[in-house]
This record gives sequence, C-alpha cells and structure tokens, in this order.
Amino acid sequence: MTATKTKKNIDAHPITVEVVRNSIVAYADEMANALCKAAYNMMIYEVRDFCCGLIDTSGRMISQNRGGLPIFLADLGIAVEDGIRRWGLDGFKPGDIMIMNHGEVCGQHLNNVVIYAPCFVDGELVGFAANRAHWVDIGGMRIGFGSSLTTEIFAEGLQMRSLKIYEEGKRNETLWQIIHDNVRFPDASLGDLRAQMASCQLGARRYGELVQRYGRPTVEACVDRIWDQADQAVRNVIEQIPDGIYQAESELDNDGRNLTQPIRIKVTVEIAGPIMTVDYSEMNGQTHSPLNSGKSGGIAAARVAFKAITSPDLDVNEGCFRALNVKIPEGTIVSAKPGTAIGLWSIALPTTIDTILKALAPALPKLIPAAHKGDMGGCSFYGYKEDGTRFLLLNIFGGGWGGRPTEDGEDASVSVCQGDVRNSPVELQEIRYPILVEEHALRDDSGGPGKYRGGLGVRITYRTLVPCQVTINCERTRNPPWGLNGGGNGAHNVAIVKPVEGPERIVFKGTEIPLAKGDRVTFLTAGGGGYGRPQERAPEAIANDVAQGFVEPAKAAEFYGWKATVTPKASSNAKSA
Repeated sequence: MTATKTKKNIDAHPITVEVVRNSIVAYADEMANALCKAAYNMMIYEVRDFCCGLIDTSGRMISQNRGGLPIFLADLGIAVEDGIRRWGLDGFKPGDIMIMNHGEVCGQHLNNVVIYAPCFVDGELVGFAANRAHWVDIGGMRIGFGSSLTTEIFAEGLQMRSLKIYEEGKRNETLWQIIHDNVRFPDASLGDLRAQMASCQLGARRYGELVQRYGRPTVEACVDRIWDQADQAVRNVIEQIPDGIYQAESELDNDGRNLTQPIRIKVTVEIAGPIMTVDYSEMNGQTHSPLNSGKSGGIAAARVAFKAITSPDLDVNEGCFRALNVKIPEGTIVSAKPGTAIGLWSIALPTTIDTILKALAPALPKLIPAAHKGDMGGCSFYGYKEDGTRFLLLNIFGGGWGGRPTEDGEDASVSVCQGDVRNSPVELQEIRYPILVEEHALRDDSGGPGKYRGGLGVRITYRTLVPCQVTINCERTRNPPWGLNGGGNGAHNVAIVKPVEGPERIVFKGTEIPLAKGDRVTFLTAGGGGYGRPQERAPEAIANDVAQGFVEPAKAAEFYGWKATVTPKASSNAKSA
C-alpha cells in the first residue's frame, strides 16, 4: 500500500491510521464505561450526563466517547488549555490530576466538573485524558436543577480553576476538605470525583500504551490524518449547500425572573463554499438571571447543528469543526460576561439549535425536520427523608421530535442537546427517593399534525411520600415546537401541581415550590412540530394513530378530516391496549 504523507512529513501507513483511529475512540469509550461503573449518582451511571476524551498538548480533541452529550462536543480542550496556560507544559508531572469547572473558562453551570490527567511516556508529556460529569451538587444556593434565583455566579457554588487535586500522586487534602465541607452531598460528589479520576488514569494509560507501541511522531501523524479526513468529509457536504445568507428567529418564554419578557433567539447562517458561519450578533443580551451561558454555550449549539448536518456518523474529533466559524460577541445569553449567573446555561440551547436548522430549511428542504420539544426538560425534587437525611431526585424527560421530510418524528426522545442520555428507571427512583411514579406514558394529541406527524411527548406523574420541594422550569410554552412546510405546531410543555388539599394549578416556572406528603406533580412534555400539510397524510397512518391512541378521534377529524371506520368500542379497546 502507498503511505500517506502528513503535515509532519512522517509516513502514516493507511493500516496504522485505521488502527489508531479505532484505538483512540475505543479508549474514550473505555473511559466512559469505567466512569459509569464507579460513579455514585444516577445522573452519571444511568442518565450518562458526561463526556470523556483524549486531548493533545495544544488542547485539541483527539477523540471523544460515543454517546457523550452533544453540547459537550469537543469542548474539553478549553479546560485543558487553561491549565496549560497556568502551569505550562513543564508544570505537569506524572501522578497529577486536575479539577476544573470555572465559569469564565467553561461557561457552563458549575455542576459540570472537568477532571483531567496528563499522559507521560518515558518522561515526556504526550497528551491528556479528560472527562466532564454532572455532580448532583456543587454548593451555593442552588439545589438541583432549574432554579432561577441566582443573579451572579458566586451564588451558584464552588469554582475551581485548573487546580491540582492530586500532585505527583499525593492528594491535596486542603482542597479535598474544602469540597467536602461545601457541598450538600459530599459522599456522592467525592465518589463521582474518584470515579472521574479513575477514568482519566485509565485513558492516560491506554494512550500511553499506543504511543509506546508506534512512537509519538507516528501516532500524532495518524491523528493529523484522521482530522484531515474528517475535515474533508465535512467540507464536501457544505459545498453541496447553496451559498447564501440564511436567517431565522424564535423566542424563549422568559428568563425565569421577569416572566412577561420573552427572550429573542436570532441567528444568521452564512454558507460560502466549504465554510459555514453561524453569527449570534443579534441574539438577546445576557439576562439578570441564570439563563445565560459563556461562549461555550453558543459554540456548542452551533457545533451540534453543524455536525448533525455535515457528519452525524463520524466520530468526534477536532477535524469535524474546522469548517465552522462562530461569530459570537460578548454579552449575549450565549456569551455572557464573567461573573454572570449561568446556572441555567443549557436552557436556551435546544431552541437555538432548532433555530439554526430552521434558518437552513430553505437550503436543505430534504433534510431539515420541524422543531422538536425544545427544552432540557426534567425535574428536581429535594428535601429530607423520614430518617433525616437529605435527598435530591434529578431526572430528565423525553418529548416529541419534529416530523421529517420522509417520516414521523420520534416519540419520547430527549432533546437534541442531550443526545444518547437516558431517563432514570422508575424502579431506581422509587427505591432511592421518597416518591412514587404513578404514571409514565406517551402524551396523546401532543404531536403536531402534518403529512408526517410530530413525535409525542410524555406524561409523568410523581406523588410525594414526605413533605419536600420541587423546582419546575418549563420552556417553549409561548413558542411551541413549530411545524415546517405547512405542518402544525406541537403541544407545549406544562407542569400541573395537584395538592392533597386545595385546587390544582398549572406551573410553567417555579423555584422551591413546597409540597405536602401525598401531593402530585404531573409533567406534560412537548410534542414535535408536524412536517407537510396535514391533508396529505396517508389515511392508513391516520387510522393507525387513532387505533394506537396517539391521536383522539375528534382531533383526527379536526386536523386531517378523518372519519371513523370502526365502532367507538373497538377504537377505545385499541387505545387501552
């Protein structure tokens, strides 16, 4: 076979390139498996709210695990870069382990903690293994997820900026004690920290073995080649999109504090040859609430939309994003200034991604779907068990995705930002927390009508077994998931609080809502928008929707002009089944 020349003028044999390609991804996947097996909280080992990867000595992404959160796409490098600037490459020693979550650098809520470890081969620093995982608590006034009370980051928890939690194999007892004494669930948080460290040590060892086998110049030449191939594949796709400037606009409900003021989401996408530029210059300014992110939020949204269009099947590495430019002025909700509250950093991102795709819909009519559920839906129940110990139940909910140019949208799926994460099993929630899940079902009539129907949301009801509190943060209630090409909107998100005593009430946003023993909270998640004119929907598809209970007969008649061909009893039995 003919050897492939790389930028480093090192022969990278095609077979060696493929061995390295598969090895570096396998190492990241192995890191993820180790993290899941050792983690203490369900947000990691069940929900899989984390990412793992290998980083080079310039802070570039060598590889990332399959199934990591899309909004963590190739952004572990910024945490490592910050450490390199602080310590210098010669400031890292074998046995060092770093901890990082600083808001100014990472731009995410402080619960997303990065751990990274240097990889040495024969005394030479050759790269880093890193992961980011969601801790259930990081101190501060925020409990769980969804609180809109904070107005600056200093109320949101501990910030740690490229600190050595282990130095040359010795634990930093002072820093360890500070973390222990300032989080509400130290056993869980420090247990997750140990799991993250073990994952990084495994990744560093595996990458070191690869470098020892082939030599650093050869491995890095192979990585360069892998990046170049990804870049070329991406550019080939972009060049098929008509050049031009495309714009779209949408809204979020509000910032969680001023409930009457909607938040503007406006993006401009420019296609010029093999380059795509996403411009956030007209985005809403940062808010006086935690509904902001640092620049990493805006970049993440652009990368998710970009990769979904250009390279959905490629493994994640630095080369996947060379052809993407992001214009992001400081001071917007996706590029807030240092010190700004960012506890709800991810809330704006699903709608931002939907809006980027909406802008490109005229250029890619056979690819872009209608809008999906468009929020980071979930719940936070917290309080004290009967034995006096604290509890915090975190979970995420699926919803409907938009109808597509050739088929219906997916039902009960998490947001585009959450990728392959999962909801926590009902049985584990009931075992670990003083709640009962009375219902977890598809939400009928929630998908937007269209030639291809939007996916269905879910209906989930919690009943409390002790007095506690809940934080609710529903989004996209005023601007529901929109349809495309004549499709109708999906149902919006809503929560219903049903006290044991007193009337039930609808809640869209609320922090620390008190609940008595026996109170119920029902979450109805949004459905996806429909695609195409409802009048064009196939009659057999409409009949199946009614038979399955996905669409009520009256709604089928209203949206599609459907006429029943079965008796009401038969239709009812089909739905119950």
